[in-house]
This record gives sequence, C-alpha cells and structure tokens, in this order.
Amino acid sequence: MKKSNTKFLVGILLIVIALVSFGSTFFIYQKGNKGGGGASEDDTLKVVTSFYPMYIATMNVVDEVDGVQLESLSEPQTGCLHDYTLTTEDMRNLSTADVLIVNGGGIETFIEDVAKSYPDLTIIQACDGIELLQEGDESNAHAWMDVDLYSKQVENIAEGLAQCDENNADKYRDNAKAYVDKLIPISKRIDALSEKTAGANVVIFHEAYDYVADSLGMNVVFVMDLDEERQISAGEQADVLSAIENGDVKIVLADETYGKKMGDVVDAESDATTIYIDPLTRGEYDKNSYIDNMNNNISLIEHALAANN
Repeated sequence: MKKSNTKFLVGILLIVIALVSFGSTFFIYQKGNKGGGGASEDDTLKVVTSFYPMYIATMNVVDEVDGVQLESLSEPQTGCLHDYTLTTEDMRNLSTADVLIVNGGGIETFIEDVAKSYPDLTIIQACDGIELLQEGDESNAHAWMDVDLYSKQVENIAEGLAQCDENNADKYRDNAKAYVDKLIPISKRIDALSEKTAGANVVIFHEAYDYVADSLGMNVVFVMDLDEERQISAGEQADVLSAIENGDVKIVLADETYGKKMGDVVDAESDATTIYIDPLTRGEYDKNSYIDNMNNNISLIEHALAANN
C-alpha cells in the first residue's frame, strides 16, 4: 500500500512539474513574440526608430518619461535608409516592439513588409501632414533638413506616442513643445540668412539639401545625388560645371562623406565654392546633436557668403 501511494504521489508531482514548465515556456514565448500593440507585460513601452534623425527627435520627446525603452533599427552611422534591407536582428527587435517611428514619405521602403508581419505594431510616420518637395514624380522626404518641418515631425511623434500611451501623453507633448522652442532660434537664423540668399542659384550634391535651399529661398539649378559611394563620369562632371557657369552659381552644397571628389573638381575648375554641410543622418546619440549640427551648417554657409563678398 505504501508503495502504491508513493507511485501515486510521484505521478502527481511529475504532472505538476510538467504543467508549470509548459506554462513558463508559453509565457516566455508569448512575451518574445507579442509583435507590438501596446505596453509589454512589465509596463515598458518599447519604442524603435528607423534611423538617426528620427531617433534624436524621439529622444527629446521621451526625455525623462519613465517606462520607455528607446532603440534604433540602424546604427548611428548608417545614414539614409534608401534601399535598406531589414536584417534578422531587426525583425527580432521589431517582434518585441510596441511602436515603430519612421520618417515616412518613401524613405523606409520596408514599412509595408513590417506592417504585414506585425499587424499590432503601432507605426508613427513623422512626415504625416507635411507637404514634401517633389523630384519629378517622386517625393523628396528629407524633411528634417528644414527646421520648421522638423518641428512638425517632432510634434507628430509626440502626438503619436500620446495616442498609444495616454498615461504619459502630457509629458510627450510638453517635451515636444520644449524641444520645438529650442529650434525657434535656428529658424530665425535661417530667416535672417535668407535675406542674403533669396533668389540665388545653387547646385546641390545631396537631395536632402533641396530643403536647405528651399528654406533659404535659393533656386536649385542642378542636383547630383551623391549620398553613396559611386563613380562620377566625365559627362556628369561636364554637366555640373556647365550648370554652374550658365546659372552664375556661387555656392555648391555637398556632403563631404560622398561629395568631396566632385567638390574638389568644382573648386578647381569653377568660380563656385563648395560648402560641406551635414545631412544630419548620422552622428552621436546626443539629444542636442540636431541643434548643434544645424547651427554649424548655418555658420558654414554664412562664412562662405562673407568670404565671397
């Protein structure tokens, strides 16, 4: 009888252990594959941004808000996400995210795939409601290069987060307002500078600078999009130099990372000056980086104009 009782108790114990193990495994699986759609089990809101300018904007919006985990899909030195392909690690990261913040406007070509894979993931597009510049039939979505449009992007991010995290809604909106207030002096600097640049022709070596030229009232007469490493043909060089000469262009805006070779040609074979400004697509994870680098961009243009006069 004692032996039968022992077998019975052992059997019950094994069943309990099996049930507990299954329950724990199921909980872990569910937590690891929730695929967005609200705060996670530990009340942490995991927010993922697509790339650098969206990370910096969101970093300011969620500043000192408890319970927010902020990450970026791409490394801070990745640059623009044209033709970016999501990695296995990216997909794993998104599988545990509640919110994905993207620039939108066509920069992140993977949005549709993400939306299909994670239908419960909240996707905030910072360009919503913003009238983008057009390049032929396509939108130019580098709106963060216009300070006033960037301010609108910040507000869009804050409002999107407020909608999916109502407990911290006021904090997001207050942080956005405080950050936008810090951007106002930059906008005023650009307005003052535009009094000197309005109506002038300019050549740009990065389509993001179309927004810089537009905010300064300048006319873009030629675009050579150099946002990645590539060979420049003799014919392209001739076209650039011709546009500079025929348009009486005094300033060329370029990204030094990819535009230096062509910039050297411009400086050597024309009367124009190449100014290397930051497209603000890479840098340190510092909440003041946009402000610091945009102010530096303006200073570079101001100094170049002063030298040409």
